[in-house]
Amino acid sequence: METTDREDSANGVVAPGGGLCLAHLKQIPADRELRGLIRRECWSTVVRLDRTASLSKETLETLARLVLDKLALHEGYVGWTMVVLSSEFWRDQVAAVPHSRRLLLLPPEEPSLAVFAELRTQAAQLGLTVATTESSSAIMQLLFSGSIDAIVGVASLDVLEKAIDKILLVGIPALAVPLLTSDGQAADFDADWVQDMLYVGPAQESPASHPYRALLQTARSLFEPAELARLLPRQRFGPSLAEVNGAGASALDPLAATETIAHDFLSLGGKYARPFITLAAYDAMTRESNNGSDSLPDAVRRVALSIETFHKASLVHDDIQDADDFRYGRPSLHRAHGLPTAINVGDYMIGLGYSLVSRESASLGPEVAGDIVDILSAAHLRLSEGQGAELLWRDARSKQLTPQDALEIYALKTSPAFEAALLSGLRCAGSLENLEEPLKRFCEHLGIAFQILNDLKDWQGDQDNKLGVGLDTLGGRPTVLWALALAGLSPEFREELLALVDSPVESSKKIARTRELYEAAGVFDKAAGLVRDHQARAEAIAQEISPESLQRLLHYLVEIVLDRASTLPSMSAPSMSAQ
Repeated sequence: METTDREDSANGVVAPGGGLCLAHLKQIPADRELRGLIRRECWSTVVRLDRTASLSKETLETLARLVLDKLALHEGYVGWTMVVLSSEFWRDQVAAVPHSRRLLLLPPEEPSLAVFAELRTQAAQLGLTVATTESSSAIMQLLFSGSIDAIVGVASLDVLEKAIDKILLVGIPALAVPLLTSDGQAADFDADWVQDMLYVGPAQESPASHPYRALLQTARSLFEPAELARLLPRQRFGPSLAEVNGAGASALDPLAATETIAHDFLSLGGKYARPFITLAAYDAMTRESNNGSDSLPDAVRRVALSIETFHKASLVHDDIQDADDFRYGRPSLHRAHGLPTAINVGDYMIGLGYSLVSRESASLGPEVAGDIVDILSAAHLRLSEGQGAELLWRDARSKQLTPQDALEIYALKTSPAFEAALLSGLRCAGSLENLEEPLKRFCEHLGIAFQILNDLKDWQGDQDNKLGVGLDTLGGRPTVLWALALAGLSPEFREELLALVDSPVESSKKIARTRELYEAAGVFDKAAGLVRDHQARAEAIAQEISPESLQRLLHYLVEIVLDRASTLPSMSAPSMSAQ
């Protein structure tokens, strides 16, 4: 049996269980026979598990050590064995997924060798989607698109170990083959293992659906035309949106037209994170008492629908106040229908949101419905206060802003929406008891981190909402990036930045110069550090929450809300000294 001496290393890495792990735990079995032996023992271990239950990373590490102990192998193979165990755990569930809903994931810089060309050809013949990326954000986007239900992946051991977190959180079945080297030679891997994984199944029975994935799909389905019409029936037999937009719109019933525009806007884009939070919070507190049932009462669905209705109303009004031209890749509502109509539709959706809850007094109970209305109204007031603070700053002559001031505005502008979604779902399930205060603090840190990421995304361009770069700066929003720049620049460059706000210089040059000043002040790195800090605080609060089902949900929310990789801009080195 192959063994190697244990290596000591000064380079620490994050261990599967969350502590510090040395590089000697990331060794790869060099001998193919040994890899096969470990793989067979992993399968023997997994078949004794309940594979309909969730699997934690800590459990994976424990099982890996048991496998290695049984084979009299040292702990250096723990990381590699964890990846193999995870793959064997998911094998039957992947087998139950049609090939057309599987993703083959290859390294981003794969060499143009025959082995990869052959894998691509086989995958295409089977109907798999093929992607070449190791970006966790890009992978998550594919998963949330709803078109992928299983993954077969080839990647480095480091990447696969990190991916286990996301795979376990999302609950999507995944099979993986680690590269055999860590030096970027992607051609060195067990290609026949990948082929075996490509052809596995499909089986007759459908795999058990992970509750979060099912709830994400449910949240999206609330806004599909048929379900939206069932949960929120049209009160008037009105025109289609095409008729509203047509030349004869002035002859149509204006009340019916308002309803049409509102329903159309509700059905548009987004990840529907907020209604998902409401549904998942309710599910976390009731799934055990419901014996694992996926049933969600219509009253809870309508509460979740109301959360998104308030959110969409705020977007309409925000777009007006920020003079944004696009939303969800098409003209914003005030550009498409005019300013008065857009204001009115936003107000209309606020009314819809409250009515969705108040009409459920009989099914939820008057006290529960009243508490949820109180939760929503408190969030509404704080969001308006935050937006008001932003508008007052934008219109003020002085553009001085401290990072703390910016973060306080963020806490008001963003956190209440997450808070309302979470607390409303929990209140549908029962009393909030001692959960309310810690969850408010959790949402505050989550919301602040989320808003900072949105600021960073503004410097990349946003295909969902805005089609330009740096629009928040042009619009005079009080962002933490602006505040960090003012705090980090020398007096000379600080004055230049302040002068750019009202400068007659054309927009593209203004944005380019602002970017240079931001880079020189280290703004983007500092903002990313703030994201990490607030994420850590949110995770620390989550770790103290019980029951475990709710704690698990909070950690999952951090993962899906703070999807950082796609939002951190790629910046060049500063081209000047501006300190």
